[in-house]
Amino acid sequence: MGPCGALWTVLVLLKGLKGQTSSTPPGLPSVLRNFQEEQFQGEWFVVGLAGGTHRKMDRFLLNPFTAVFEQNKNSRLEVSYAMTRGRHCVSWSYVLIPAAKPGGFSVDSREEPEEVQVYDTDYSVFALMLFRRQSGGQSVLRVTLLCRVWVIQTAVLDKFVCLLQALGLSDDNVVFPDLTEWSPQPGTC
Repeated sequence: MGPCGALWTVLVLLKGLKGQTSSTPPGLPSVLRNFQEEQFQGEWFVVGLAGGTHRKMDRFLLNPFTAVFEQNKNSRLEVSYAMTRGRHCVSWSYVLIPAAKPGGFSVDSREEPEEVQVYDTDYSVFALMLFRRQSGGQSVLRVTLLCRVWVIQTAVLDKFVCLLQALGLSDDNVVFPDLTEWSPQPGTC
């Protein structure tokens, strides 16, 4: 199944999310018992985003992008993102500082503190990441679905949907990159 077929499958499955809410607090515990940072490193494709600040209409603003995780000399994970916008490459990065819980991190930043949790991963196919920060007195939650390839397996999509339901998010809070006119161009970014 190609990227467009995968997205159609995603959209159909997410119909079940519409209007559902949950009383589960946003502090949902990770399913990881341990975290293998060396296996997590490398390139991931960002195939889905969800959060209270995301809307379906944002899909057309989101181009496909990648995330690369690499351990630096200080035993921290450097995260680099790259997205093409027209003929330009937009990139940004930050450093993750390991926390006490497996797969838990804080973002090394001068701005508002942000907690990051690798909620679930099998290291070779998918990863689900939670991002949480306070902004203007409100808690901002974001969920990222990462895959090693541009194909979303049904079992992985089910995990993504279940996590979103547990966090009280609806399909209106889910954004997938717009792959309409996109094709991978080596060396673009």
